[in-house]
Amino acid sequence: MKRYLSLDILRGLTVAMMIMVNNPGSWSHIYPILRHASWSGCTPCDLVFPFFLFCVGVSMTFALAKYPGLTAPAVRKVLKRGFLLYIIGFLLTAYPFFPAHRNPDLTAWQNWLEWAGNLRLMGILQRISLCYILASVLVLWLRTTKKIAIAAGALCALHLALLLIFAGPEGAFSLEGNFARKVDLVLLGEQHMYHGYGLPFDPEGLLGTLTGAATVLLGYMIGKVVKSDAPVNVSAKVFSISAGLLLGGLALGLVVPINKPMWTASYVLYTAGWASFVLALLIYLVDVRGWEKPFFPFKALGMNALAVFVLSGLIMKTLWRFTDWDYTLVFGHTEFMSFLFSFLYMLVNLGIAVVLYRRRIFIKL
Repeated sequence: MKRYLSLDILRGLTVAMMIMVNNPGSWSHIYPILRHASWSGCTPCDLVFPFFLFCVGVSMTFALAKYPGLTAPAVRKVLKRGFLLYIIGFLLTAYPFFPAHRNPDLTAWQNWLEWAGNLRLMGILQRISLCYILASVLVLWLRTTKKIAIAAGALCALHLALLLIFAGPEGAFSLEGNFARKVDLVLLGEQHMYHGYGLPFDPEGLLGTLTGAATVLLGYMIGKVVKSDAPVNVSAKVFSISAGLLLGGLALGLVVPINKPMWTASYVLYTAGWASFVLALLIYLVDVRGWEKPFFPFKALGMNALAVFVLSGLIMKTLWRFTDWDYTLVFGHTEFMSFLFSFLYMLVNLGIAVVLYRRRIFIKL
């Protein structure tokens, strides 16, 4: 089976964008295009995370092909990888493992216990780990594309039904009344949730694992198309599929808001449509036309995606927690300079990926 360079490049482009989005120079000075939608809606920034889950699904097409079904070795492999991914995400959240601000009325041990008792349990890598486990088990169990497509639809339907049936008086798709928030309040606890919306609500919460896994399954099915034919034919097929997904997402979005924090069914279709479109374009440019060289740094990043993403988080957290350096002394307080900082930081990590690639160092779970 020919390796599709476009898959590595898409993964690398996605991680590069994740690094930029997660590390602006100033959170109060960001161009609108690099902001998440305040609630419903979808900006380019809101495409980044589902692109990564889509890439996970495409990669699963190749990674799980050696297993005949839902066997014990396959399940152990999936659970081990998913567990390690969750632990890495949690440790990245907790780093550097002590509170940034201390209460002078408490002892060091009491401060640490209070900090540890309020750590957020979910996050980007944690969400990926749970979606990967659920989607992998379904793929190994169901095997055929038709059954997997039905499973993806069933996950979206179940998610939507739960949101509608157990909605609060504020509305099924509101911040205050959505069922996803209620689930996390009960199972995670308010102190372990994200508070950036003004009240406890986790955009990487537990209920979204259902539809997040559906995004992975759509990536898996696109991966099956990629494996089925020559690149020139694959590109045309995936282009047509992307159009259907985009139209389906927009149509469903008329009644079910396209909403990233809740990861609604319309958001699944819409973002998978864009991911399929970009993949089809890359297959045409790279695997059909042979334009590999301009994309080489992103190929290198795509082949060490997890390692560089984690490293980017560690570097930035270390910089802010252990030094007095202030980016504004060099970059100032403007949207452009904030963007410039994030872009340059992405280039630094891109350079690290290239060095790892040149030395044939590939870090995978």
